[in-house]
Amino acid sequence: MTQSYLSKTKELQDKRLKYVPKGVSNGNLNIASSAKGATILDIDHNEYIDFAGAIGTLNVGHSHKKVTEAVKEQVDKFLHPGFNVMMYQGYISLAEKLCEISPGSFDKQAIFFNSGAEAVENAIKVSRRFTGRQAVVSFVRGYHGRTNLTMGMTSKVKPYKLGFGPFAPEIYQAPFPYLYRKPSEMSDEAYIDHVIEEFKDFFIATVAPETVACVVMEPVQGEGGFVIPPKRFVQAVSEFCKEHGIVFVADEIQTGFCRTGKLFAIEHFDVVPDLMTVSKSLAAGLPLSGIVGRADILNVADPGELGGTYAGNPVACAAALAVIDIVKEENLSAKAEILGQKIEDKLYELYAKHEYVGEIRRLGAMVAVEIVENRENKKPNKAKTAEIIKKANENGLLLLSAGLKGNIIRFLAPLVITDEELAKGLAILEKSFI
Repeated sequence: MTQSYLSKTKELQDKRLKYVPKGVSNGNLNIASSAKGATILDIDHNEYIDFAGAIGTLNVGHSHKKVTEAVKEQVDKFLHPGFNVMMYQGYISLAEKLCEISPGSFDKQAIFFNSGAEAVENAIKVSRRFTGRQAVVSFVRGYHGRTNLTMGMTSKVKPYKLGFGPFAPEIYQAPFPYLYRKPSEMSDEAYIDHVIEEFKDFFIATVAPETVACVVMEPVQGEGGFVIPPKRFVQAVSEFCKEHGIVFVADEIQTGFCRTGKLFAIEHFDVVPDLMTVSKSLAAGLPLSGIVGRADILNVADPGELGGTYAGNPVACAAALAVIDIVKEENLSAKAEILGQKIEDKLYELYAKHEYVGEIRRLGAMVAVEIVENRENKKPNKAKTAEIIKKANENGLLLLSAGLKGNIIRFLAPLVITDEELAKGLAILEKSFI
């Protein structure tokens, strides 16, 4: 490492502190120079194995050749005429593809935006217009974004909500099962029954179902800690929505595009949502989000009521079309299951060595481990979690935490990770558990 590189890194770090608000967090303070697959190089030539995947946006990995070729080809044609000014083929083709591959045999449409939060907000807009109702129900521990409306739907106060209110009205958070945290005297089945009853009672004690436009659920809670609900609970929520004319929205922003071993996580639960929100790995890191689902709901708004200046940018649409091809050609659903099992196996090795390793949970390659004081008291151990992540980052492994109490390590490695990259990452992970 030369002095010039050291100076450049320090110079950029200083400029970041001066010119970029501290409200933007940085898990790693080094400066990326290139990235491929599941490996990032910084400007000092240090190598990092990426188990964070830009918070789940890189299921097809960094700089996949098919994606970069599609992007370059589109850039040479045009950057952005604005779909609401003059249409282009990429937007229409991507809408068609999403309608073809998403769950449900009903007539579908798709619409595109820039971020996950925008997709959630617009799903709420069309649900309100379609039902003529105002109330929105999300779930405890849920995360849906940082805009004013989606902050109200999100559980975690710090760092997402403190001091940023007041929030939008008519937002309510329903109970969501967390089997690891259930009362010890309860069986799993009894606990699931209890939470389903709590969910139904919520619509008696908190908000009347006839006033609810939509229920928005992450099929696996992301920022909440990769909490996987029992199938029976998800089906009960879906049935309740059908019974009361409530739009059921599956937030697949972090779970979509094979992360859980199926193209969309909701497929694990034998439930077909009315609408799905998608983003993150949809466009391999380019800003793009969308809603896909029932045409009668999405088509309710009049011209000009939905969209945005950059919504459905053609370069991002080109990347997304390439991603959908890669998903099929490289069988990413099968790769997700294999990758997830390998990470789970390593975590169970660590479980045998360390009393602070609590529950290990997984759906496909959406894997998490809960760090606790000990397995007897199950008390969340945020300090130990931060220590492990810090040590991993210092030794060349990018990791992320999650959970309301910051005591969960989540794994979002690219599904195209090579055996060599995975072995390097798992070796660093093992050394970080001390």
